[in-house]
Amino acid sequence: MKHLSKIVLASLLFLGFTTAQAQDADNPWAIGIGANAVDFYPTGEDAPLGGWFDQYFDTGDHWNILPSVSKLSVSRYIGAGFVGELSGTINQIDKYGDRGVQDLSYYGVDLGLDYSLRALLNDGWIDPVVGVGGGYTWIGDQDGEDISNLDAATLNGKVGLNFWFSDNIALTVESKYKHVFEAEMASHFQHAAGVKFMFGGTDTDGDGIYDKDDECPEQPGLAEFNGCPDSDGDGIEDRQDACPNEAGLAEFDGCPDSDGDGVADPDDDCPEVAGLAEMNGCPDADGDGVRDDEDECPEEAGPAENDGCPWPDTDGDGILDKDDDCPEVAGVAASNGCPEPTAEVISELNEYSKTVLFDLNKATIRSESEEALKSIVDIMNEYPQTIFHIGGHTDSSGSDSYNMNLSKERAASVATFLEENGVPSNRLTSEGYGETQPIATNSTAKGRQDNRRVEISLDKDKEMKNKSGEESMN
Repeated sequence: MKHLSKIVLASLLFLGFTTAQAQDADNPWAIGIGANAVDFYPTGEDAPLGGWFDQYFDTGDHWNILPSVSKLSVSRYIGAGFVGELSGTINQIDKYGDRGVQDLSYYGVDLGLDYSLRALLNDGWIDPVVGVGGGYTWIGDQDGEDISNLDAATLNGKVGLNFWFSDNIALTVESKYKHVFEAEMASHFQHAAGVKFMFGGTDTDGDGIYDKDDECPEQPGLAEFNGCPDSDGDGIEDRQDACPNEAGLAEFDGCPDSDGDGVADPDDDCPEVAGLAEMNGCPDADGDGVRDDEDECPEEAGPAENDGCPWPDTDGDGILDKDDDCPEVAGVAASNGCPEPTAEVISELNEYSKTVLFDLNKATIRSESEEALKSIVDIMNEYPQTIFHIGGHTDSSGSDSYNMNLSKERAASVATFLEENGVPSNRLTSEGYGETQPIATNSTAKGRQDNRRVEISLDKDKEMKNKSGEESMN
């Protein structure tokens, strides 16, 4: 008895530190602790024994009960609902049927094969068991009794119930009939009740969660995630975590947002600097639509086509350099940012034009006029965006039609000379006005001489029409 108590204590300590599950293929081992009662009476023998199952539940008159732990068992799940069990029992016999005897020692070792009917009941909390097996029993050593010092092999049949009140612990009750192969020892019933503890399940990854309940049996994990890991400890299991090695937020599928700008780091081109979602998480300090890391002027708003910098206006004429044909000289919008000739310049051009001479009644320019015309070319080229108008005029001598034709030809002749000497044709227009625009009287020789002239002017209408034509051609 002293040794049995030590065994029981060791078993309890072992079970206290063991995680167990219901006995099956994943949790094959079980240890049982309980008490047993031996009853010789209802075994169909002659007096002092009774008939089969006679007074079967008469615990007071016929049951031999040792008031302590008197049964230990170890069992192993085999498969298909079958469990092999090895058990050892002790008792003290003071009732042999109706006859009292002095205390005899009782020892039994049994090996059985049990079958669980629990699966037939949808794995409920009641687990009926039937079993068969064999064993060996010793009844011993009390002088003067003819049943003392007996031992015999037994053939056992068993019925029992396991009541599962948790996944790994069951209350067990059973009744086992032991048929004795020894004439001097009576066959008998042995009843037992106790507690069964299940253990020994498969835990491949060693995380304390058996494989049958582990959704990630190859990776150590946490119970709250059914055995799956949360490597970064952010409360989001790795299977659902887009960034399993970096602690993050559920709203970003487990990824961090280091700069707190509402853009998860994997989608943030600037994860250390708060920015805008439309800029993939990068800032745009000047609000010009060009993110700072691509903006050559991050503190000044500017267009993307100029790398985020404002367009310069070098000459300060209000016309941006990109639109200014003369970016270093102040001009006017009408001349694409280039300067326009002043009244003084036009006056100077006309002073030169007064010296232009033609052959009599012809449009041919005299050679002595070429120097004056070249001076006109030089002045015009100082204003590359200005369109000049060449107007031809005559006095009233001759017919109107003759004078009109002659004035047109002379104006065209001057324009041709200017073109041939470096003034683009698209910057020149010419027209003849005959005698229709006199500047002096035609009654005197002096007046008629003043009226025979070539004038250079700026014609805004012609300039605008010409520019519109250029744009449509471009």
